[in-house]
Parts: sequence; C-alpha cells; structure tokens
Amino acid sequence: MTCVEIETARLVLRPATESDIPELVPLIGAREVAATTLRIPHPYEERHAREYIASPTKENELRLLIRLRKEGRLCGGIGLHPDDHDQRAELGYWIGVPFWGNGYATEAAKAVVRYGFEHFKFNRIYAAHFLGNDASGKVLQKVGMQYEGRMRQALWKLDSFIDVERYAVLREDMTRKRE
Repeated sequence: MTCVEIETARLVLRPATESDIPELVPLIGAREVAATTLRIPHPYEERHAREYIASPTKENELRLLIRLRKEGRLCGGIGLHPDDHDQRAELGYWIGVPFWGNGYATEAAKAVVRYGFEHFKFNRIYAAHFLGNDASGKVLQKVGMQYEGRMRQALWKLDSFIDVERYAVLREDMTRKRE
C-alpha cells in the first residue's frame, strides 16, 4: 500500500482507515455524489467502505481521503489509478455535497497531480467527467488539463448511458508551466 500524506494550505490528504467509516459512508453515500462518479455505487453502504479500505493498492497508486486542515472534517476523496506500462494514471475524485463550491477539489487535484509527476514519474495524467458536470470540467482545466474530446454514451450509470468528457495533462505541460 502506498502510504502517503499530502498537505496543502487548507487540506490534508491521507489514506482511509477503519475509523473514517462513520464519517465516510453518509458523505460518499449521497446520490448526488454517486451520480457524478464512475466507481461509487449507490446506495453506498458500510460494507463498500470496508472493502475499499481492505483492498490492496497497486504500486504507484494513490487512494486518499480529503480532510479540512482546521476542523479535521472529511470532505472528499481523491486518487491516482496507474497504468505503469504506459507511464500514465487516471485522476479520480469526489467531494461531499456540503463542501461543493469551495475549491477543495481543485486544491486536492493540483497537489495529487504534482505528486504523481514528481514521485511516480508519470508522463500523462488524465481524467474524465460526465457531460453536464461543468464544475468538474473547471477543476480539470484549473489543474492544467487540456480537453481531448467527448466519448458519446461511453458509460452506463444509474439506468442511463452517459457521455464522458476527457482531459489530460502531460509531464512536459507541467514543466513548461513552471518555467
């Protein structure tokens, strides 16, 4: 398991533990959260949280909860899911409904993308959001990702096919940005 803790100005990103379950289940279990994410089932139950925490991570994989530094409250989750053969990873994240619109996803995503390029040496980090989830598209743009296109009716979620908007950032994009 990749045991990493990342701190930003307002957030602490760290792996989930059993003690997170009581706070995690109601926050991630909101239908609004499941409706905007690929891998979160609805309803989300305690058994899902236990399976998530117990499942092993791959090398170069991050699966972190997002907590507010000041209050310590759980507000979301974020991760990098690697494909080491091609030196790339998929960025995924969710934010609990009470915390939407505060910039937490952007702050966490910037830190995780930077970490992925610096520590795991990925060449490409990509992400997608469901058509209509414009807030997530803005997060990906603020992280430095470029729009790559739409995959029409690419996924089946909550009883309908969903179009997916794809974004990516390359290591060289981030290097140029720092210069």
